[in-house]
Amino acid sequence: MSLLKEVLKYEVNPAMGCTEPVAVAFCAASAAELLGRGRILKAEISTDPGIYKNGLAVALPNTKGEKGNLLAAALGTLIREPGLKTEIFRKVTPETLRAAKALIKSGRIKLSVDHSRRGIYVKASLKTAGHKAVCVLSGGHGNIVLLKKDGKTVFRGVPVAARAGASGAGAKSGRDAYKNLLRKADFSRLFKEAEKADAADLAYIKQGIEFNLKASREGLKLKKVGYYIQDLIKKGYLKKDILSTAKLTTSAATDARMAGAAVKVMSSGGSGNQGVVAILVPYLVGKAFRIREPRVLKSIALSHLVNSYIKVFTGELAPICGCAVAAGVGASVAIVYQLKGVDLKAAGRAVNTVISDIGGMLCDGAKSGCALKVASSADSAIRAAYMAVNGEGITELEGFIGATGEETIKNIARISKFGMDKVDRIILDIMAAKGHG
Repeated sequence: MSLLKEVLKYEVNPAMGCTEPVAVAFCAASAAELLGRGRILKAEISTDPGIYKNGLAVALPNTKGEKGNLLAAALGTLIREPGLKTEIFRKVTPETLRAAKALIKSGRIKLSVDHSRRGIYVKASLKTAGHKAVCVLSGGHGNIVLLKKDGKTVFRGVPVAARAGASGAGAKSGRDAYKNLLRKADFSRLFKEAEKADAADLAYIKQGIEFNLKASREGLKLKKVGYYIQDLIKKGYLKKDILSTAKLTTSAATDARMAGAAVKVMSSGGSGNQGVVAILVPYLVGKAFRIREPRVLKSIALSHLVNSYIKVFTGELAPICGCAVAAGVGASVAIVYQLKGVDLKAAGRAVNTVISDIGGMLCDGAKSGCALKVASSADSAIRAAYMAVNGEGITELEGFIGATGEETIKNIARISKFGMDKVDRIILDIMAAKGHG
């Protein structure tokens, strides 16, 4: 099995809109498709806390800035085209939006959060005059594990999390198998996988650069974070250099996504914002340092691998910002590879320095403020990589930092999963009290 190809297949995909409300819409659409064209009389949508949190305040594409998982679910039940997958919001029209709002206003669709769930989980239960349908998504934004119509199982799969310990003959192919391999990997393996990238892999990675640069250009049309960084540069308050360029470009792409712009980005680790960081930061640094394109593209392959590697330990939706501790780290290791090749010690220094710097960045859901976190992650990634290739970095003598990058990642994952569980619940309670769905 090519670990890189599996990561590119499952974790690196074009997405229009924030991937959490996309997952909600996809799940609702999958249930609705089973019902034919009958009028929805009742719809109940339940999500894990992370999905709920990330969909609470982020704008949906083609809705003129409308927000929320409840609206995403309503749109999914009306679009009924799960084959669109991560591009489901491409089919939103003014008529669909009006119908979705009417469905919500009627009280026929409800959204709740299931605090017992961890990891990605969405359940959609729909009813028409003649039929009932259920769809359950678990372990990945597009990973359906159950479809039922009128009480009869149409499809049954197994959640990824339930197979996390599988190995050897008992391990099944697909998403769970590559995650098991990632969990057992180290940075030496990740470097080797990136260096084996073939022409098809590199072409796909290059397509991701193009998607994300286009999103950045769209974001600069909005007067948000990227625009104001650009304005500071134009007025001479910031120097135009690789740090400011990376912050400007990445934050602008995130501005576009979080504002609901109808543009695709290439995701990483199932996250569009993480894709922005993991792809554009190494690309821009490689361009600035005049690194040859094949090496830049392989460095981005490494960035994707590191991002996904970290997320098998922290979880896909963690209390800490994945743009910082996963994509930011991946981007930094990628820059190390551009400048020094396979240097495990330098890579470890970069990991330790980024996590020491911004490892405590909280995730309070997807929204416009994510552009600020993306800008900080880009800045930290470049600075840490430059220090690392020059023999400097944070060591295990400081705080929770480990002796190796792998050890530090497991330490921050432990802090996130167990130490910050109550923090995440408090953040969610504060957000939910604002009355948004």
